[in-house]
Amino acid sequence: MHCPFCSAVDTKVIDSRLVAEGDSVRRRRECVDCGERFTTFEAAELVMPRLVKRDGTREPFDEEKLRRSFTKALEKRPVSVEAIDNCLNHIKHRLRAMGEREVSSQLLGEAVMEELRSVDEVAYVRFASVYRDFQDISEFQAEIQRMSDAESDEQGPSFVQESFAEIAPPILPDAKPPSVEVVVTDISAKRQTKRQSKRRTPPTSTIKNKGPDRD
Repeated sequence: MHCPFCSAVDTKVIDSRLVAEGDSVRRRRECVDCGERFTTFEAAELVMPRLVKRDGTREPFDEEKLRRSFTKALEKRPVSVEAIDNCLNHIKHRLRAMGEREVSSQLLGEAVMEELRSVDEVAYVRFASVYRDFQDISEFQAEIQRMSDAESDEQGPSFVQESFAEIAPPILPDAKPPSVEVVVTDISAKRQTKRQSKRRTPPTSTIKNKGPDRD
């Protein structure tokens, strides 16, 4: 491969590693003449199906256009370039696995939303608002509510519910609930009885014997 800096013919590979989940090879090269280093990527070139738009027109699959859609939806979001590459590879693998020469653009749009939702929900809502042509704030709220309901179904019972299920004894369908005996102590009755006992007992007095009276 020619050097992109000095156009020398002779370059050598100094490092190679798999990227994009093994779908491509990243090679680090060095020019023998000028000593500059640069990176190349090697990937298999496979034929992608053509896209059928809603109006019936056909167009070839454009990976760069798809990448721009991801980049715009993920603008100022904490998602790496490698994560975007993985999403693109997932979509391409999914389209190739269908074995069709043509696929609808709607299927591609749904695949993009599915990948965006897996990496960043804010980007998912951004893309969905344009793709589904949201007209007012109520449609945004409805979409967010659907996301919340889906997350609740996937999470299942809460930690408190699972902990209670572990310590609580199982209840059979025909079993009666255990009876609970409640003992109530009437404190006022005890106080009243104590007061009456005090009234009935005469007070005791101490009489000293002074002896016989003297005239």
